[in-house]
Amino acid sequence: MAEPAEHSPVPPSPRPLDAIDRDILQLLQADGRASIRAVAERVHVSRANAYARINRLIEDGVIRGFGARVNHERAGHGTSAYITLKIVQNSWRTVHEQLRRLPGAAHIALVGGDFDVLLLVHTPDNRALRELVLTRLQAIPEVLSTRTLLVFEEEDVEPEG
Repeated sequence: MAEPAEHSPVPPSPRPLDAIDRDILQLLQADGRASIRAVAERVHVSRANAYARINRLIEDGVIRGFGARVNHERAGHGTSAYITLKIVQNSWRTVHEQLRRLPGAAHIALVGGDFDVLLLVHTPDNRALRELVLTRLQAIPEVLSTRTLLVFEEEDVEPEG
């Protein structure tokens, strides 16, 4: 099994979340573009309180950022696949950096079990997926083997809100 990556200095532990913080997270997951005013109204706090709480959640690393949820098929990446990788022991840092640079890489996870890494990719078509697996992934010296699981249908589970 591969070794987890060392990170830069460990940030301080986040402060405990209360019910209002959890409500704010749920609202922002459902609508990352919600205004401070709308968030404050929905969780029944002042705008200043909502603003301070959101900033604290960002500073504590609970909120990592805001972004759009993309329909990959409509964006020209109609083929998705999960690819499992077995890698050379203690090569996680090296492999992780190379996987991050792959076109279409959407999620990378170091896992335990029958394989070491789970990679989610989105490509324009099967030909591009084939190219990615056969010429890019299998060319990484630390990758011992791969297995590709083609996604037929997918759905991002939206938080209730």
